[in-house]
Amino acid sequence: MSFYTCNRTGSCPGVINGNPLNGICEKACIQVDKVLDAAMRQIQLNNTQVELTNQTPANPVTPLTFISAVINGQTAVNNLTVERLVEKPNFARVSFDAVVPLLITYSDANGVTGTGETTVTLANDIILFIPQPSVVPYRIEVFGAVANSSGSWVSGSTFSLNACISLIIRVLVQAEILVPSYGYCCPPQAQEFTPDVCRGEFELPIFPTAIQNQRS
Repeated sequence: MSFYTCNRTGSCPGVINGNPLNGICEKACIQVDKVLDAAMRQIQLNNTQVELTNQTPANPVTPLTFISAVINGQTAVNNLTVERLVEKPNFARVSFDAVVPLLITYSDANGVTGTGETTVTLANDIILFIPQPSVVPYRIEVFGAVANSSGSWVSGSTFSLNACISLIIRVLVQAEILVPSYGYCCPPQAQEFTPDVCRGEFELPIFPTAIQNQRS
């Protein structure tokens, strides 16, 4: 396998103008995570109690006031089971627990803002396309997002949480794919940022220029 750079200008990403075949100069083998199937679940949490750990600063003065909840890292997949469907050989019943990490922000009785970590475990039982056995195995990954969060302090480090959580479940396999290529990208020169306070001054001539009077 050989790789080389096209001898042409304009090797930059962008809108294709004209014939898209013009400029293709190689077949490139790229290693990517190929998405074999994907699905989305949207779950509404109502008065779900969560307990915070790793509170910063430690020992906040109660009562606490909830401010927000945001995603705090990669969603984990636990207790995964895959049962192939007899009537659909390429599909399977996929059951797992999605452990969504959250960062809760609050203020204490003295108005000091603090944070704490917690997780929400969401059970899933869905049907996905699952490839046949191969040397390179597939994997299940979950991306979590949270929106419209609200909550209230219960006691100690416990909060009651309301939130809308979206889960994007993907079946992935690390694959080497052959694609047509225009060659390597040519990044443009970086544009340096400089304050613009001197533009007018730098444009002045070094010495004054006399304006000649035109006499008739």
